[in-house]
Amino acid sequence: MQASFRSSQSHVFPALIVALVVVGVTSIAVGQWQLGWLTSLQSLTPWHDNVEPHVLAIVQQVRLPRTLLCIFIGALLAVCGTLMQGLFRNPLADPGIIGVSGGASLGGALGLLLLSWGSIEASFVFSVPAFAFIGALLATLFVYRIGTTAMGSSVTIMLLAGIAISALSGAALGLINYVADNQTLRDIALWSMGSLTGATWGQIVLTGIAACLLTVFAYQRARHLNALLLGENEAAYLGIDVHHLKRLLIVVTAAGMGIAVSAAGLIGFVGLVIPHIGRLIAGPDHRTLVPLSAILGALLLTLADIVARVIVAPAELPVGIITALMGAPFFLWLLIQQRKAVVHE
Repeated sequence: MQASFRSSQSHVFPALIVALVVVGVTSIAVGQWQLGWLTSLQSLTPWHDNVEPHVLAIVQQVRLPRTLLCIFIGALLAVCGTLMQGLFRNPLADPGIIGVSGGASLGGALGLLLLSWGSIEASFVFSVPAFAFIGALLATLFVYRIGTTAMGSSVTIMLLAGIAISALSGAALGLINYVADNQTLRDIALWSMGSLTGATWGQIVLTGIAACLLTVFAYQRARHLNALLLGENEAAYLGIDVHHLKRLLIVVTAAGMGIAVSAAGLIGFVGLVIPHIGRLIAGPDHRTLVPLSAILGALLLTLADIVARVIVAPAELPVGIITALMGAPFFLWLLIQQRKAVVHE
């Protein structure tokens, strides 16, 4: 039985990679102008002389950057969620639910406001991620400090702290919206709902590097995360510096969330849903779960973006709305399962 399970695992990654390629090409092909698979593929190759110039511009300058940004941000959010759940040893931990996404969103919105005022002299790629990172880091540290005692981490306190941070972030965002000009107000409004429009190659490079580095970092510490699942004392007995590991995970997760939120806004529930799907497929071992989550996150967000562009075409919905519609029922199902487990105990 164990051999068959390992055999099935060996086919999961190739199948998901093929699925990601198929969904990626579909994302390039569909939209306000239906281009077709063959035309989309031809536009991505050096042999695109027969492709009309406007079609080539749509593929290479609009849809390809957007699809790549979807893939990288989906991977970032999923790996951040995996690290969060491993850090707090609870399946309900998520960057959005515990307020980290709210902190990153507030920081990024503040960066956009300062840029519009001319208060800072920096490019969009580097200034907004820095503000979003600071916001995510402060929110993560606050949740960790409030929810952790000598007895361990309290999920209830952690969730309540996340609610408080989300409420404060919402109030501060309202204040920023009040003082912002019309263009900045529109940018912040679309960005806070999660939007992948206007993807730039600078954002793609930044999120791509961040996604690769974060996935490698998480994979290298997969054994530490596995030991942490047993408990902090048990992990310490195994020779792991638990406090150093926690601080490192907090900073890295905050950096990943800051970059993701700065590039695409507030996209929720990806970091909550994907690790669970990964565990259902391959179990709790982080050596498999981390790369699997990265691929699944990229796949899910790309599918959500396709739905966002097609469901009300020729207009499009913010992708954060689609992920919320998919993730909220899943979160309710998790709460019901947790309630059943408590009742049976």
